[in-house]
Amino acid sequence: MTVLDDTASSPEGEPTDARGRVAELHAIRAEALRGPSEKATKAQHAKGKLTARERIELLLDAGSFQEVEQLRRHRATGFGLEAKKPYTDGVITGWGTVEGRTV
Repeated sequence: MTVLDDTASSPEGEPTDARGRVAELHAIRAEALRGPSEKATKAQHAKGKLTARERIELLLDAGSFQEVEQLRRHRATGFGLEAKKPYTDGVITGWGTVEGRTV
């Protein structure tokens, strides 16, 4: 049995220890929460609109939203789709509460 140190990584440069994998997961989740791009967010705000996550935050009780499959990505090919694989695949689903009622 081999013990991995905190700096261990695979040949592809991915962390193989638990701390590294957890840090990687936190980074991926943060990327998913940021949305598709800064440019897309600015474009939405320029139109006087909020992003989907901003609308969810306003609608639901604070801290109640439980997202489902946040890291889901599509498997489509053609038309350049294989190069564009945002986390959540452009769809945000889950549940939360509005005035204490589950929705």
